[in-house]
Amino acid sequence: MSQRTLVLLKPDAVRRGLIGEIIGRIERKADWTITALELRKLDRATLEAHYAEHVGRPFYEPLMEFMLSGPVAVLVVEGESVIAGVRALAGPTDPIAAAPGSIRGDFGTIVRENLIHASDSEESAEREIKIFYPGLA
Repeated sequence: MSQRTLVLLKPDAVRRGLIGEIIGRIERKADWTITALELRKLDRATLEAHYAEHVGRPFYEPLMEFMLSGPVAVLVVEGESVIAGVRALAGPTDPIAAAPGSIRGDFGTIVRENLIHASDSEESAEREIKIFYPGLA
């Protein structure tokens, strides 16, 4: 079944020059298409909407500071089983636990700065795409 997912290449990915490498991995999947792509400096209001479920958790403020620290590549990717597929391609949040061949396994350094966000469900993808690309909703 064709789906859409939101992908964020976080400030560490941008700073380290990994946008092309990560996008290349997504593009090499035969049935996936990037339908929106923009480099943005995100504002706090956008991030608060995106990370609303994490308010009050100990990592929330450090996460917000990190995500405000530099530009982010914001993508919408469409294709067959793209939600589970991009999450598998990203690998677990902890780069130590991420397998070689995954984005975090190959390039991750620390848990908090973990290179990539990918929607975890169809509901999350729909909500997140509306935040970043309201015209696509």
